[in-house]
Amino acid sequence: MNKKKIIVLGAGISGLVTAYLLAQKGYDVTVIEKKSEPGGSIETVKENGYLFDRGPNSALETTPVISKLIDELNLHDQLVYANKAANKRYILRNNRIHSLPMNPIAFLKTGLFSTKAKLRLFAEPFIAKSKDGYYQSVAEFVTRRLGKEFLDYAINPFVAGVYAGRPEELSVKSAFPKLYALEEIYGGLIVGTIKSIKERKRRDEKSKQSAKMLSFKDGMQVLPLALAKHLGERVLYNSEVDQVTTKGNGYIVSYTKRGERYSLECDSVISTLPAYIAANIIKHFDEEAAKRLMEIYYPPVLVLYVVYAKKDISRALDGFGFLIPSRENKSFLGAIWSSIIFPGRSPDDKAAFTLFIGGARNPEIDNSDVELLIKKVLTEFNEIMEIKSSPIYSAHRYWAKAIPQYNLGYIEHENYFDEFEKRNPGIILSGNYRGGISVGDCIKNAAAIVHKL
Repeated sequence: MNKKKIIVLGAGISGLVTAYLLAQKGYDVTVIEKKSEPGGSIETVKENGYLFDRGPNSALETTPVISKLIDELNLHDQLVYANKAANKRYILRNNRIHSLPMNPIAFLKTGLFSTKAKLRLFAEPFIAKSKDGYYQSVAEFVTRRLGKEFLDYAINPFVAGVYAGRPEELSVKSAFPKLYALEEIYGGLIVGTIKSIKERKRRDEKSKQSAKMLSFKDGMQVLPLALAKHLGERVLYNSEVDQVTTKGNGYIVSYTKRGERYSLECDSVISTLPAYIAANIIKHFDEEAAKRLMEIYYPPVLVLYVVYAKKDISRALDGFGFLIPSRENKSFLGAIWSSIIFPGRSPDDKAAFTLFIGGARNPEIDNSDVELLIKKVLTEFNEIMEIKSSPIYSAHRYWAKAIPQYNLGYIEHENYFDEFEKRNPGIILSGNYRGGISVGDCIKNAAAIVHKL
């Protein structure tokens, strides 16, 4: 055993993978979790033959750490990859969904973009680099390199699908660092994409465009449940951390469990809590760090799961789902065709869908009548999907603070958090507000933290 005692705050995917990898290396690890079960925002509900992932619904196999975890946790019987039919993605334009072109020939034929927009794309390799890349929004970056129409009907809905965000507010450097790097390193997106393929192969990584999409037969929560089971009594549930203080060269973590207050001594504390919760725990160390954590914006998102009889759906179900550009003025961001992507999401004669509502595009949903909002969304969804019946089953999950937004100026937060860790050795700030929001990013970053320790 390594004599170092490490406490991980939060049993979401970031905290669990970090603790698992540390335990493998012999560290004495304890995970402190407020809720009664593991997973954080990864929640799966099974009811009456329906399976609803209320948070992340899949992961991309972008790092070899994912396959390592699946092997070691014996999850191969649970592992499922996305149906090949789900490779097809749709974008709404003029109230009709268009297939997103995935190759040059399809791009030339598509009705999603005008001839002018298609010709504009050919100019991309000749566009000069920006002089102020760190402080560019995604919208500015894409408009400059690819044109306004590509922003409106490709990047705008894509950003809504990934971040539930707005490209006018997100920082291209922080939110999409690999996109930003293509310009910085290679001078352009098209040339950079081609040249960067060799680099990823050397690192044994895959791009998010080519990586396999995976989940589990019993939903995404299978992975955090398996990690927590392996960690066993190292995970303390129903325990809310309220303070971290110093003691010599180490720390004391104080927490409350069922009304009783406890404390644990350790050499290092790794917080994987959401930024707005971590702020209260570290504010007495550094008020500026706490202020910056509180400034990170998490918009609300309502996740709606609906099931219809297949016979009532006129439109072919032959893809992943569709995203909606803000120019279409709809009440929701998009929908994934859950039962097409993975098996077991609904009975065979039914079709299950997951819709996403709100985000930075429509944050006022937190003051909305949920039932009226859902009714409006389903009216729009049924029209797009050519459905003439009501859902035979529905459920929803409201996230008051859903996804951290890597907005303009985020680089200043990132730099400050790095400096905070240098001034407070043994405290590490982690989670999906650092290094990427996806499940794959969180797993990759957990491995990086263990390496750093």
